[in-house]
Amino acid sequence: MISRRNFLHAVGAGAAALALPKPNFAAPPGADRPNIVFILVDDQRNDTLGCAGHKILKTPVVDSLAKKGVRFSNMFVTTSICAASRASIFTGLHERTHGYTFGKPAVSEAHTDASYPVLLRQAGYRTGFIGKFGVRMPKGATGKMFDYFKGFSGPRFVKQPDGSKRHTAEICGDKAIEFIRADPGDKKKPFCLSISFTSVHAVDGNKKPGDGHYPWPKAVDGMYDDVKIPPPRLSESEVFNNQPEFLRKSMNRQRFFWRWDTPEKYQTNIRAYYRMISGVDRVIGRVVEELKKQGLDKNTVIIYTGDNGYYMGQRGFAGKWSHYEESLRVPLVIYDPRPEASKRGKVDDAVSLNIDLPATMLALAGIPTPKHYGGRSLAAMLKGDAPSDWRTDFFCEHLMENAAIPKWEGVRGPRYVYARYFGQKPAYEFLHDLKSDPDQLKNFAADPKYSETLKKMQARCEALRDTHGGPYKSRKKTKRKK
Repeated sequence: MISRRNFLHAVGAGAAALALPKPNFAAPPGADRPNIVFILVDDQRNDTLGCAGHKILKTPVVDSLAKKGVRFSNMFVTTSICAASRASIFTGLHERTHGYTFGKPAVSEAHTDASYPVLLRQAGYRTGFIGKFGVRMPKGATGKMFDYFKGFSGPRFVKQPDGSKRHTAEICGDKAIEFIRADPGDKKKPFCLSISFTSVHAVDGNKKPGDGHYPWPKAVDGMYDDVKIPPPRLSESEVFNNQPEFLRKSMNRQRFFWRWDTPEKYQTNIRAYYRMISGVDRVIGRVVEELKKQGLDKNTVIIYTGDNGYYMGQRGFAGKWSHYEESLRVPLVIYDPRPEASKRGKVDDAVSLNIDLPATMLALAGIPTPKHYGGRSLAAMLKGDAPSDWRTDFFCEHLMENAAIPKWEGVRGPRYVYARYFGQKPAYEFLHDLKSDPDQLKNFAADPKYSETLKKMQARCEALRDTHGGPYKSRKKTKRKK
């Protein structure tokens, strides 16, 4: 496989497509390659699951998968927005490397051809995709990536042929079951099914509190109506007022007034948001049950995660996009039924990233990780084997061209978090000490006592940045040729 350095150089030089050697991943006779069901939820933070300690949310299906599998308690995204994060999941690369977010040109053909569904399909897997795709790819890319593709957008109700309306989360379940119930001939091949929920994203164009902004499936009507949700942590006015002006005026604050700005609106919307999560959990239960009915449950790995974190009133914010923990952290549960029971039912605190997911799926299928990938496989950890050289920090960023979403780059380490909002004039830096200030309420960047730490984190940020593509250069959107 081509080296990561040469791959980045060729793509950065403007190569429309980079010729990668065609892999030969034919499975050896009798190889037991598992099926893979990859579940991606939109706008779900790490702590919004029962198995993660949430006292109110009911997510029994995902909790059960965690109890019998592995929950990764330190799972992060490298860019906290759906477009860039989903491109990172497909390609195993940081935003700076694959170059895609809203308003940017399509992911290159080279990156697409090295995506996890293409490589799995070349290796003999039957591949499927259902739900929110969310990434602009070259023309014909989905035909290369998937045998079965049912894409749709928006958490909403869709009119059915009989005149009834069905929620898109439930349609995801319907289509997943359709895929699993494939023709017997197809069942001889292992499959990888990606279920990408449009939930639990808000309907940004409908600001009516409750079922307008956060429409939930009818199956969870009434859930949480009898519960008063506690106000969010870090929602005191002094926490918000301590932010620099450019964050106080950012989209994080603008959307706060859509969702969380009064106690009444908060209660209505947070209950609706929780119903959406529980609705997704119920749909996953249907998929798990179908796997059992088809006799596929003993050889199917289920991966559950989110595309970015989410502010639910914390810091006076809504949305994601920034460098704080609430924005970067997402859930990750991997259920692999094959290891012995003593190796499962664990919580792993290794730093895991969205860019690790494609390498993990490939490893489960016996496919080597492409050398240019930025992530690493988590497969060994499912058997209790933690690599000795595993990462302790990672590069993170947000590069969308939007005046209300300030661009930044940074490093999240085991103790210190550094973020540079380089679009500000002059650049504005944050330095947080997670040991003395785990809620990131203080900025130590200007504190003389932290001057050496600041220099080290600045240098580390630049070193990682240069590994993933170098200083930021605007990649303007171009019109697609017809």
